Amino acid sequence: MSENTGGGIAEPGAAAEPGAAAEPGFGAEPGATAEEKARRKAMLIRAGIYIFATHLFAGFVLLLFALGGRK
Repeated sequence: MSENTGGGIAEPGAAAEPGAAAEPGFGAEPGATAEEKARRKAMLIRAGIYIFATHLFAGFVLLLFALGGRK
């Protein structure tokens, strides 16, 4: 095996080491397995729910401030 001094970045055209696990990326790769695609979809749904819930909570807090600031 060759020593990799590129900080984890493979040289263009270099073959991956045999038996090396591929690191999960941000984009869906063309050769991604069904399990990887399902996990990515579940993660995106969960992130969407968290973002929605956070905005809903922030709106509720703003409503409390607006109602509390009334005379």
